[in-house]
Amino acid sequence: MSDGAVVVWDEALLAYDMGDHPLDPVRVELTMALAGELGILDRPGVRVVAPTPADDAALARVHRPDYIAAVRAAPQDPFFSGYGLGTADNPIFEDMHAASALVAGASITAAEAVWRGEARRAVNVAGGLHHAMPARASGFCVYNDPALAIARLLDLGAQRVAYVDIDVHHGDGVQEIFYDDPRVLTISLHETPLALFPGTGFPDETGGRGAEGSAVNVALPLGTGDSGWLRAFHAVVPSLLRAFRPEVLVSQCGADAHRLDPLADLRLSVDGQRAAYLAMRALADELCEGRWVVTGGGGYALVEAVPRAWTHLLAVATGEPLDPTTLTPPAWRELARERRPEREVPLRMTDGREPIYEPWQPGGEETPLDRAILATRRAVFPLHGLDPYDPRD
Repeated sequence: MSDGAVVVWDEALLAYDMGDHPLDPVRVELTMALAGELGILDRPGVRVVAPTPADDAALARVHRPDYIAAVRAAPQDPFFSGYGLGTADNPIFEDMHAASALVAGASITAAEAVWRGEARRAVNVAGGLHHAMPARASGFCVYNDPALAIARLLDLGAQRVAYVDIDVHHGDGVQEIFYDDPRVLTISLHETPLALFPGTGFPDETGGRGAEGSAVNVALPLGTGDSGWLRAFHAVVPSLLRAFRPEVLVSQCGADAHRLDPLADLRLSVDGQRAAYLAMRALADELCEGRWVVTGGGGYALVEAVPRAWTHLLAVATGEPLDPTTLTPPAWRELARERRPEREVPLRMTDGREPIYEPWQPGGEETPLDRAILATRRAVFPLHGLDPYDPRD
């Protein structure tokens, strides 16, 4: 296996553009520009690889053929309706099928590179469209590229794939697609579905018949910040991954849990997000011989948070983490002001936070956060032979 990393990128990925819409491709453009200015894409062992679009056969591993046909046809029909398309969340846009298939192809390319040993880690920051269902667009997502990447890994011979989703929204599409498949463990940490789209992701969603324990959901209280989020992550994720013993880790790294995100109510900093990326890389190194497939996801603080968070992600995936005190390059600041003059452009790669946390212990369930942690552990840990009350598990 190569020790290098693949970054799947082409400016054509910016064509996934819904117009006047929260999911603005400028966040991806500014991420790649920031990573480029900081030299991350030029590191030794890093290859930037252009994606090829997923063809209909690849898309049909997850999506119904009639849905694929509808995505292709919708932009040509001014009266089109159905399949979740043509809504405020999922507007129909020009070349929708081609743009969506390219994003899907990019995540499939990343999965292939890792499984075939061409790279230890691979990243598609334009991906992470985790809400799309087999026959329905949902939550800004047309084709479910993380699920397609997982399906490709299974087709290539993987027997145990773990998926960890840290987007602020529940990774409902990926969970739904693999709910009955014991080969795939899906773990999602998200804002409580009582307050946020898609309204799913409760602890009692634990997998279908024959796949009990394959779905894991940590529903976090409003206002959870770095210390609470990291406590929840470390109280749930490492133990389950060690029990499951995945051959490859797939991560969806939506940046919308950031405190400045306008669509949600968690309070993470880019420093806390960086700590999450480091934790996932360490788990991939420990359990999967380093095999780690990474996508982006949501994130709507387009200048203030997403480019910095995902540049940290690219740094972690390709080698040495960036020093949080690093200055953002002047050329990047100028580009960010040009693209979004109304936004505040950050000067450093840090929010000035120290992402420390107190490890979870039983008996502290007087807080909503610790009650949420225990609810997940009670629901899932016994299904993996783990003790929900033992902090060593």
